[in-house]
Order: sequence, then structure tokens, then C-alpha cells
Amino acid sequence: MVAHVKPATCEDSQHVGATLNSLETPCLVLDETRMARNIARLRTRLQRRGVQFRPHLKTAKSVEVAQRLMDGPNGPIAVSTLQEAEIFARSGVRDILYAVGIAPHRLDRVVALRSRGADVAIVLDSVQQASAVVAKVRETGHAIPVLIEVDCDGHRGGLQLDDPALLEVGRILHKGQATLRGVMTHAGESYKCVGAEALEAAAEEERSTSFACAEALRANGLPCPVVSVGSTPTAHFARNLAGVTEMRAGVFVFFDLVMTGIGVCSIEDVALSVLCTVIGHQHARGWILVDAGWTALSLDRGTETQAVDQGYGIVCDLEGTPYPDFIIAQTNQEHGIAALRPGSSARLPDLPVGARLRVLPIHACATGAQHDQYHVIAEGSLVVRDIWSRFKGW
Repeated sequence: MVAHVKPATCEDSQHVGATLNSLETPCLVLDETRMARNIARLRTRLQRRGVQFRPHLKTAKSVEVAQRLMDGPNGPIAVSTLQEAEIFARSGVRDILYAVGIAPHRLDRVVALRSRGADVAIVLDSVQQASAVVAKVRETGHAIPVLIEVDCDGHRGGLQLDDPALLEVGRILHKGQATLRGVMTHAGESYKCVGAEALEAAAEEERSTSFACAEALRANGLPCPVVSVGSTPTAHFARNLAGVTEMRAGVFVFFDLVMTGIGVCSIEDVALSVLCTVIGHQHARGWILVDAGWTALSLDRGTETQAVDQGYGIVCDLEGTPYPDFIIAQTNQEHGIAALRPGSSARLPDLPVGARLRVLPIHACATGAQHDQYHVIAEGSLVVRDIWSRFKGW
């Protein structure tokens, strides 16, 4: 296993071949069959449209998952931390986009990665950042590749088409002998869209904005070979990808209840769950207590504003079948309170202390971040077929 990844231990190896009802809880369970189906679905869609796929590994944070996502051993991939870039580079990946706005103090780590043979590109959206990159290029002689982040929906960072800084940043980079590789954007507001029509519109806004910014750079004599777009919703609903060279997506590999709630996937596509154990009851309140609190599930409440609020996750039986209207309604640090959704006419399941349950995540990225390994199973099986490491940190 590569450096900084938790190595397999004797305890881990004893889990391989064990059944879910014998594992210590809480722990993270990954249905590899569902994951493979999710990957194939998006890969096929993008291949038909002639767009390169750059999987974003911020959700998976796992070498084993990356190997199943990439086109080949060299990538391409996108990452959200330089630690991810360093770990994947040590595992042999070469084509890496660090898809978070660069802070000047991190440039030395970028140069170190590039000096070891990794083609690491960075993202920025300001004159200050561009100037810092040019200074580092002059200092080190490394022509750092840069994508200018553009804003397609007001979700986060990025420059707009009519912002004079777009061309100014491009000129600073190009004249300063950094490599102006292109533009990138992220349609983060697509997570708030519901239904095909709204998702298709978000995808087109993402495409048209990034392409227009690329054309503006080119019209002013600046290179822009790469037009990088991406979010899981827009990747699945884009009808027109004219002018786009690559698509990024991350949470699609596992899916989650936010994606289910906006119509990108179904409950049956969610590949990640948290295994937990019933530890008590409050019969008068209709509560069943489990040993998965916010340290195991996260505090993400991403479905709170959706048509159906799933609390902190949908509760399923050991086989992964959801109980009707049964959710994690509250969390404490190590306690989850499972209860029927308010207004439900369903019957509370009869679950004795010691019963094992699985909770589907609200946001796979946030839930995954609470754990350091995946217990890998096949769909329809309770047997752990492998243990894959996850890593944390920046």
C-alpha cells in the first residue's frame, strides 16, 4: 500500500470473509456491485458524447476505488487536497488536477510533485494568485499548469465572463511563462435543482459559460486547450457538451440521498452505508437508539430543504432494504436516534437490542470522511470480500 494510507492489519484480514452481522460497529460498508454499475453508467454516457472523463476522487479518497474509476494507471483524476495528489502520485497516477483554488504556500508542494514526474495542474481565479504562481515559476523554473476557474452559477468561486480579471489573469500567466492550460467550472448549484428539466438547464449553463470564457481567452490570443466542467448532476443530465473537453464528477461513484432527492439516481443505486447496532429503546417516544451518531454518519442535513427530509439517513435492514419511513431523526456524538418520519402511518419495526442495521448516507462525501476503511461486499451478499483503505487530511 502507498505511503500515508492505513496499511492492512491482522485485524483487517480477519474481517475478510466475515459477515456483516459479526463486524464491530459502526463501520462503513461499500457495495462494489452497485459502485461498478454507477461507474459504468457515467463512463458510457460520456464516451457516447466524446468527452474525456476526469473522476474527482474527493469522495472516494481510496487507491482501490481510484483504480476502478480511472481510464488507465496514469489517470486522469481530480483531487480536492494536495495530500490526495501526493498519495495518488505515489501509486503511479500522473495526470492530476488539484481542483481547489491555490493558496501560495502550497505551491512548493505542487512543484515537488511535478519534479517527481506528476503532471499536476492547479486552479485559480485572481490576479494575486496568478502573480504568486508566476513568481514561483521564475524561482523554480517549473512552468506550472493553470486552469482559470470561472463562475457559472454563483455557487462558490470563479470569474465571470464580463470580469476584466479573466483576461488579466490569463495574460499574467501566459506572459509569466506559466502554462495557461484552460478554464474550469463547477455547477454546484445543480445540487439544488430537482427534476430533468432543471438539471438539464444547469448543465447547459455550465457548458455555455465555460465555453464562452474559453472563447474570450482565445479571441485575445491566449491559449485555452482545456474546458473542464463537472458535477454529478450535470454530468448525468447534460444534453449538449459542445466545446467541453472533459467532465469531472465524484459523488456519483457511491451516490447518496441528496442525489436521490433531486432525481439523479434511485435508492437502489446508493452503494455506501453505515453498519450499526441497536443499543436501546425509548418506547414512549417511538425511538430506537443505535451506536452510529454524527461521528459515524456526519452532521450533513442536505435533504432538509428537499421535498422529503431524510434526517441523517434512511435506516435499512442488514440486507440493505429500507424500512418504510424509518430514518435517523437525531444524532449525538455516538448515538443515533432512529424514528418514523413525522406524519408517517408506517409501523415502527420490532428491533431488539443487538440487531444490525444499515444507514444510507445523506451526503456520501461527508459520511465517508468519518471512516478510514471500506468493508466491501457484493450486492445481495453479507460477506466481506475485501477491506479497502480510505485516507484523511490535507
